[in-house]
Amino acid sequence: MNSCEDIGIQIPQVYLPRQRTDLTRWAVIACDQFTSEPEYWQKVERFIGKAPSTYHLVFPEAYLDKPGEAARIQRIHESMRTYLKKGILEPHNGMVYVQRTSAGRTRHGLMLNLDLEKYDFTKGSTSLIRASEGTIVERLPPRMKIRSGAALECPHILVLIDDPGGSVIEPVRKAAGGLETMYDFDLMFGSGHLTGYAVSQSLQDQVVTALCNLAKPENFAEKYGLRQDAPVLLFAMGDGNHSFATAKAVWERIKPEKGLGHPARHALVELVNVHDQGLEFEPIHRLLFGLRKDLLSSLRAFFGADIAINPVASGEELVTAVDTADGPLQTIGLVGGGNGFNLIEVNHPRSNLPVGTLEAFLEVFIKEGGADRIDYVHGGETVSRLGSQPGNAGFYLPRMSKSDLFKTVILDGALPRKTFSMGEATEKRFYMETRKIV
Repeated sequence: MNSCEDIGIQIPQVYLPRQRTDLTRWAVIACDQFTSEPEYWQKVERFIGKAPSTYHLVFPEAYLDKPGEAARIQRIHESMRTYLKKGILEPHNGMVYVQRTSAGRTRHGLMLNLDLEKYDFTKGSTSLIRASEGTIVERLPPRMKIRSGAALECPHILVLIDDPGGSVIEPVRKAAGGLETMYDFDLMFGSGHLTGYAVSQSLQDQVVTALCNLAKPENFAEKYGLRQDAPVLLFAMGDGNHSFATAKAVWERIKPEKGLGHPARHALVELVNVHDQGLEFEPIHRLLFGLRKDLLSSLRAFFGADIAINPVASGEELVTAVDTADGPLQTIGLVGGGNGFNLIEVNHPRSNLPVGTLEAFLEVFIKEGGADRIDYVHGGETVSRLGSQPGNAGFYLPRMSKSDLFKTVILDGALPRKTFSMGEATEKRFYMETRKIV
């Protein structure tokens, strides 16, 4: 069983580095991390040196829109062809079971292909595979330049299933002791450990059967209290939403020429159960750079009588207040902007989530020239450090409950963009497997 078109999956052929490759140098963190900290990527480049590495196959977003972009993309494409030609990458047929340990937690996933024909990232989509957050279409063109003409894809995409009974991945996890170990190594800079196992044919068949069972309309409707004809949501994007959307956009562009059998129709992802105990939802905070307007005055003008802004003594006090907030008011932390540390409380919020309420303000603030740019970061320390710098400001947001994700997407549609992240920056997926898309 190589595929099951009804539920949009395909058993992959992945390419892994040949034996004796230094895997700690091979695997690098997702390209959309540390976007405001190019020094991290400079450290990565020094550590890798001339060793084979996925660093040479991806485009760190810290360097997007910087001089030399076209030349970097050309080097990426050349490195892909070289790695294939020289046998640095070797094929493996079948799913890979992944264990990712970091910060004292272990996440469990399965590498497989998803059918881009079953995915629609537009607002109001009812496709089998859906975006869990709003897709910023303007972010796709530079990523499409990288994927177009690429021989390989290196995924950092994590896709979620809602499987409270543990029917899909858990049987593979229990059988891992009897599976072939494909890699087992420490990640760079203390980012944890990564282990991968070859999934047997019998277990692959079990995975497909279990996914088909989750996708049965009657089971789906009963789980969420919906009508029997409700469109099934089987896969929700976790991390890498814009990478998956980029793959979709490129596929739609080349489909008329290449035909439905072309490998670019599918994208390689890591499938994770939203109920995995090793999976944590972390908020994605906001940073403003190059402030041009007074932030407190702008907030009061936008929210009127519904906002209260009160100073707090320290970043620690701010974080505690946001993390423990309860009740009808939405609480957001503000760092910097020339005003130290402040706690924002919003009454009669415009969104069910604080991030949505804040985004409504930030969209207007940026559009009206209130700041040069906005960035999305992980961790309170980063918000405090960068937000406190002159001309900057940071917004510290509370986390959302992961158990609410699927039903919220089903009933309300995609969440506000950059609502949550699965873990802190160093817990993100590191590039390991690759796949040919030509």
